[in-house]
Amino acid sequence: MGEVVQMHFTTVDYVIFVLLLVASAGIGLFYAFSGGRQRTTQEFLMADRSMSCLPVSLSLLATFQSAVAILGAPSEVYAFGTQYWFLGCSYFLGLLIPAHVFIPIFYRLRLSSAYEYLELRFNKTVRICGTATFIFQMVIYMGVVLYAPALALNAVTGFDLWGAVLAMGLVCTLYTALGGLKAVIWTDVFQTVVMFAGQLAVIVVGASQAGGIVEVWRKATNGSRIAGVDLNPDPLERHTFWTLGVGGVFLMLALYGVNQAQVQRYLSSRTEREAVMSCYVVFPCQQIVLCLGCLMGLVMFARYGEDSPLDKGYVKTNDQMVLYFVMDVFRKLPGLPGLFVACLFSGALSTISSAFNSLATVTMEDLIKPHFPNMTEARATLLSKGLALAYGLVCLAMAYVASIMGSVLQAAFSIFGMVGGPLLGLFCLGIFFPWANPIGAVAGLAAGLAMAFWVGIGSFVMRMSHSTPGPPVNTTALPLFDNMTTTVLTSLVTSPTAKPRPTGVEALYSLSYMWYSAHNSATVVVVGLLVSLLTGPMKEKELTPGTVFPVLGTLLFFLPDRYKEKLCCITPLTLKPKEINTQPYQMAKKDRSRAAYCKEDTVTEDKEMESDKAQTEDEDMDTRRALPSCQLTTHTLQETAL
Repeated sequence: MGEVVQMHFTTVDYVIFVLLLVASAGIGLFYAFSGGRQRTTQEFLMADRSMSCLPVSLSLLATFQSAVAILGAPSEVYAFGTQYWFLGCSYFLGLLIPAHVFIPIFYRLRLSSAYEYLELRFNKTVRICGTATFIFQMVIYMGVVLYAPALALNAVTGFDLWGAVLAMGLVCTLYTALGGLKAVIWTDVFQTVVMFAGQLAVIVVGASQAGGIVEVWRKATNGSRIAGVDLNPDPLERHTFWTLGVGGVFLMLALYGVNQAQVQRYLSSRTEREAVMSCYVVFPCQQIVLCLGCLMGLVMFARYGEDSPLDKGYVKTNDQMVLYFVMDVFRKLPGLPGLFVACLFSGALSTISSAFNSLATVTMEDLIKPHFPNMTEARATLLSKGLALAYGLVCLAMAYVASIMGSVLQAAFSIFGMVGGPLLGLFCLGIFFPWANPIGAVAGLAAGLAMAFWVGIGSFVMRMSHSTPGPPVNTTALPLFDNMTTTVLTSLVTSPTAKPRPTGVEALYSLSYMWYSAHNSATVVVVGLLVSLLTGPMKEKELTPGTVFPVLGTLLFFLPDRYKEKLCCITPLTLKPKEINTQPYQMAKKDRSRAAYCKEDTVTEDKEMESDKAQTEDEDMDTRRALPSCQLTTHTLQETAL
């Protein structure tokens, strides 16, 4: 085994890296001192709900493409072949369902935080539980997602570790706290272009040095790295068509359906149609990103074959191997290593800036505003900026904690994947099952989190207790870096012999990580429904209008109405985009009778308006009672928006 090899940057590389930081900070400062100058929470947290389809879709992609993904996908393909490419099959349903189920519900309710939905559908306790779970998930995640690529970069190139961490953390905090969501989205657009450029440069130069893309494919084929369709239904198999194409759907839903960082981008769109279109636009972009990652892995294999730098001891981990490969390919091309590092940290910037902004939003909307409803707009905006700044400092603190965690760092990365499934299950429980009640929702979330941590930590401990340093090709290990892209950085060491199939609890611990989200969300739904039925299911008249998607009514169309009414599945989702009052920011609220209405928090309500509203409500109370309980008509919407 050789010694770890360091390849150093040139001055040109450092200049390119600095230019990335300057450009990102410049975009933030531009939006801080232009337009409305981030004077309202509507502009700071929701970009004035004025964003068009293209920047929103590229921002969705940038959040999806973290630095860990850029390092992880090529390593995965180099080690195990192109089976991982079938993850692209999950993108179809993984984006169609959010586009036509989650976005219409969230957008028509005029939410700012996805967790406001939980209060409208259940109660405030469920909302607080969901918010606390999300904050725990993101605070743990955002520090290590910044520290891990910096650590890999330091090990391979000697790039100053804490210089990189502090520079990225402070610049990201600066443009997020000053420029708000608009700055975050437009820096994501810029960083997406940089990411594409960096990965494309590596593939083009690496393939040309290997003899062309045809030669790369030939070597990969001869090395058994081009995988066919594996239809093995065994859920313990690490990667098959079913684990990637079906299990991946649930991972995509946890990210693109209910994750606040992504939901916030949908809600910043100027219309519901633009939000839906952003899902469609991001689909081909995701496929391109997946192809770039897989092609980079094949180019790596064409260059090194089975004799990897990891086996030779030039690097210690597989994420370092990707950086070693980049430095090796660009050895005589100054400036290009800097371009890839800019690509790498663009991924980190886009991910942690989304974390800062989404954390500031849920803290403000879910934890502070409900307790201080009379807070002035200026003070609320200042507090939102302070929260973004505070979370930036927390991120740096978490990066320091990550530096002293050692092997526990792997488990910290996996927390993101563990928590995503139960949150998806909680939202699905509310959206698809109208008889689920608040007690069932809390019990289901608790059961889902308990199951997630039991299986996740049990798998981690079981793997650490084994003497083998990595998982064999056909078994499953807890992903080292389970992140927004669901990419896993797995060990390159493969076992020459197949292990016997696990049984009992070990079989549960050996479940493919691609099924974690489906398993944990199913636990939430099953437990939530059982508890709801035992404690008294909700009736249709108790539901807040617009919070349940009528999938059961569609599936059970053949039942008589009296049976469908008992199942709470006779009400369609009626709120059309054209019916929504598009006046300045209106947030869905719930009154004592559980009816939904929109309340303007940008205009002070005087006594005359209150008396007019009360008079209108009295006159139309009988009309509302005569309507189906889960149906919000145009008349009712106009009345309650006064």
